[in-house]
Amino acid sequence: MPAQAPGIGRRLVLTIENKFYHQLTMQQAVLHHFPTQQVTYRFTNRSKDTLFTQSCVDRFTEYVHDLATLRLTSEERTWLSERLSYFKEPYLDYLSNFRFNPSDVDIQFIPAKPLSPGGEMGGELKISVQGVWSEAIMWEVPLMAALSQAYYETVDLDWSNEGQEENAYNKAKLLLENDAIFSEFGTRRRRAFSSHDLVVQGLKRAAYELNGKTKGKLNGTSNAAFKHGLSPIGTIAHEWFMGIAALKGYENSNGLALSLWEEVYGNTGLVALTDTFSTEVFFRDFVKDKERANRWQALRQDSGDPFVFAPRAKEVYESLGLDHTNKIIVYSDGLSVDKALELKKHCESVGFIPSFGIGTNMTNDFRTLSSGGKVRSKPLNIVIKLATIDGHQCVKISDELTKNTGQPETVDYVKRTLAIKVP
Repeated sequence: MPAQAPGIGRRLVLTIENKFYHQLTMQQAVLHHFPTQQVTYRFTNRSKDTLFTQSCVDRFTEYVHDLATLRLTSEERTWLSERLSYFKEPYLDYLSNFRFNPSDVDIQFIPAKPLSPGGEMGGELKISVQGVWSEAIMWEVPLMAALSQAYYETVDLDWSNEGQEENAYNKAKLLLENDAIFSEFGTRRRRAFSSHDLVVQGLKRAAYELNGKTKGKLNGTSNAAFKHGLSPIGTIAHEWFMGIAALKGYENSNGLALSLWEEVYGNTGLVALTDTFSTEVFFRDFVKDKERANRWQALRQDSGDPFVFAPRAKEVYESLGLDHTNKIIVYSDGLSVDKALELKKHCESVGFIPSFGIGTNMTNDFRTLSSGGKVRSKPLNIVIKLATIDGHQCVKISDELTKNTGQPETVDYVKRTLAIKVP
């Protein structure tokens, strides 16, 4: 069994291998190219009407301190080495010795108003992480998972795990019966480990029952792949582009980020995230190197209008004289099963191979107990993003205004520099 701190083993259950959603692949790339860069990360609560409490913060802080005893076990290391050959032995040595340092995390609670008459004070939460990029990069996923679980253990108790496995099973069954290829992307915004584990069990059961009966496929999971015998899923993340652009300059920063990634991973799993500085800027950089554009097997759509993306991507490939019909588009922006199936038909009609990363809808899809299951239980909408690197401000300028991050003056500078037209 993976080594677990007491609190984590009791309630949170995070292991080194299950944070794969991009932490390990990103960490190896950062160690290769940027081993000494100092960074800060900052937390954002996108739902301003959601308030935290001191009880929640205390529970969250407990989880953060529990992470200090987490380590990669010898069994996990062997599994990673055998399953994922692109993890080099020096990196696995580093990962085996890696330990979380809770002193890198600053947590501040700012009380605002009682959640109910005479009730506990609700307020805002400020979280920041500081340290060497290769170490600090590991905090994003466990912090978000821990905060979500702490919130639903202390503030919002109007839910239960009843039906979670069956719900996930039915979703996976519908996707598979419609020949959809999908992955579970939900570690960061899951409600609790217990519910996430049930979800993965349901997904796995459906995949097993329908194996060979359809063209659909469960590609893998962002959590507990080791435990459940599934493939771990991770891709290149926004912070890779954000950090490189802040350090090296914004002109053609997408192209540089892709090239540096290839230096670490070669032709393995090349899925390009397209919206760090708007999709149009990405495509502007993408077309500058035809051979590189052809090497990258997939594009990931994570903001903006998903029904506009495939036709625009087709135009880009055609402008380069490349066949787009063997390319994959991975959709990962706020997907439900119904939306994924709608996008599947659309994407195939344009000539691409569709794939889907479904997160919150898999691991935080609940109904309130008080409504008898008639009202949706609202999931948290939280993010932790790279804020600075070596003193340089980092920004993300998404195709969707609510997903933008960074200091306003830096955002304005980057928009002018790159002639970005999104809001």
